[in-house]
Amino acid sequence: MTELVFLKLGGSLITDKTLPYTPRLDKLADLASQIAAALSTRQLSLVLGHGSGSFGHIAAKKYGTRQGVYTPEQWNGFAEVWYQASALNRFVMDALHKAGVPSLALAPVSAVTARDGKIVHWNLATLNAALAAGLVPVIYGDTIFDSQRGGTILSTEDLFEHLARQLQPQRILLAGLEGAVWADFPERRLRVEKITPASFDKVKARVGASHGADVTGGMESKVRQMLDLVQEIPGLTAQIFSGEQPGNIQSVLAGELTGTVIQIQ
Repeated sequence: MTELVFLKLGGSLITDKTLPYTPRLDKLADLASQIAAALSTRQLSLVLGHGSGSFGHIAAKKYGTRQGVYTPEQWNGFAEVWYQASALNRFVMDALHKAGVPSLALAPVSAVTARDGKIVHWNLATLNAALAAGLVPVIYGDTIFDSQRGGTILSTEDLFEHLARQLQPQRILLAGLEGAVWADFPERRLRVEKITPASFDKVKARVGASHGADVTGGMESKVRQMLDLVQEIPGLTAQIFSGEQPGNIQSVLAGELTGTVIQIQ
């Protein structure tokens, strides 16, 4: 039976978040090769997502896009954030194409609408058709029209949250620079091997924010979203792990447990 997996390539992993508009092209090529290898050896239906890193987050912070879009200047900013997010997506798609991954980009702005930062509608016909055809749909953090805020930004985790409720994946994998969730961030001496709803209160105060510009929340926000989902979706497991370590993407797609595992108990 084919396993449905969501994989996010974090913005900190695929860009240098401390330098505006700087993709890590060698890293993207390596990640795409690992994905291709995993798909060739295991029956997976894969939804791939990626962050915006030093592309979308820079412009989004300048214009405050996530909080709302009302003025002509802010709408210009909305378009700029879209442009930068889609520019990074092109680098991702180029890497996947060169690695032989049969994939296609599905820009969230064209299918998703929101109200006060929450998805109210997403036409999933195209995404479902891509999965049924054995293709890899690729989504990413994007600008979204919002009936209350005018416009906003939804992160890849926001999108995964909605998709997970609709599609019921077995695993959600979040690959970034960090090797795990740390109980003493930023010192990084105390790795958290597993987080459950019952154990999160013990570590949440020191989990930490993100590396570089990030307008959609740091590590604590990611963990909270995954905890909500594992409580809601039977059998779901989430992992937060390093995509920087050689071979980690391929091995985790193959089923290896590394980094921090988030599950119901």
